[in-house]
Formats: sequence, structure tokens, C-alpha cells
Amino acid sequence: MKQGRFWVFMLMLVILAGCATAPPRDQGNLCSIYRQYPDWYEDSLEMQKQWGTPQHVAMAIMKQESSYIHDALPPRDYLLWVIPWGRVSSAYGYAQAQDQVWGEYKAGTGNGGSRDNFDDAVMFIGWYTAGTQRQLGISKWDTYNQYLAYHEGRGGFSRGSYRAKPWLMQVARKVEQQAKVYGAQLKQCRAELEDDRGWF
Repeated sequence: MKQGRFWVFMLMLVILAGCATAPPRDQGNLCSIYRQYPDWYEDSLEMQKQWGTPQHVAMAIMKQESSYIHDALPPRDYLLWVIPWGRVSSAYGYAQAQDQVWGEYKAGTGNGGSRDNFDDAVMFIGWYTAGTQRQLGISKWDTYNQYLAYHEGRGGFSRGSYRAKPWLMQVARKVEQQAKVYGAQLKQCRAELEDDRGWF
């Protein structure tokens, strides 16, 4: 009897693993990403309409945060550099949203959802960047400063915590450049993606 339960459990794990969305094959090309996952185009377009954050900006942030891995976790923390001691933060999923701010998002919007669902995660990025514009005056098109505020939190950004982290400013420039590339790519395939929407 116990052996039968074990195999049922293993079968359920295999089925659940099969349901997970694999990261896009070509993460550097937004057109390729949207062709592979048309729902992602729909979801990010809906995010842009609701929150005003450009699709290419949100997608560049997500790429940096999780490489589009649905259940991405932050690095492990170590005690005495050897003993695993939990994770460095509670960040999880596509958007690497931490527990506290994810709770604020759900409470503030009434949205449920899960951090390992793309549509929920991209909506979170839209919500957060819109809040950053409202509170700090950073344009939703300003990928560089939006990413710094996303990474450090709005309070940390206001205190200038990123100035002591040259590596982070380099990462933010990388995200900014990725957003520019994504934006240029999207201009080239927007009409095609919109035509494809008409079939559904």
C-alpha cells in the first residue's frame, strides 16, 4: 500500500513538472520570446495598458531578475562560508518579488495569483514601477533608475544605497541596454504579433 502511494506521489511530481513553462529559447530577442509564448505578449500588453509600464522595460527587468525561470530563488546564504543557512532573501519567481512587497501588491490591488505565474509576475512589475513613478518621480520609461529602485527598494533608492554598489549600477546599465534592444525588436514585430492576436 505504501509503495502504491509512493508511485502516485512520484507521478504527480512528474505531471506538475511537465506543466511548468520552460524559459524562452532565445532570451535576447523579445520577438522570439513572444512568438514562443504568445500568451506572454498578451499578458505584458495588458500590464502596459493597466499600469503604463512599457512591455520592453518590464521584460528586461524580469530577464535580469529570473532569466524567466518560473520558480527562481535567490542564492543561498552560508554560515562560516560553508554551512547552508537559508536564502539571502524571500524573493521568488519570475519577478523575484519578496514576501512583504508581494503581500502589499495583493492587498493594494485585490489580485491573488502566484509569483511563479508569468501573468501575475509581470503585473507585479507593472504595479511596482508605476508606484515608483508616483512616489519617486522616476519615469516608467527610465529603465536604469527604475531597476535600481526595484532592486534596492524605494527607500534604499531614496537613500542612495546603490551608490555604494558599483556592480549594481553596472547591472542596471545592462538592464537599460536590454530594454533598448527589446524595444527596437518589438517595433519590428509588433504588427505580426497583433495580426496573430486576431486569430484567437
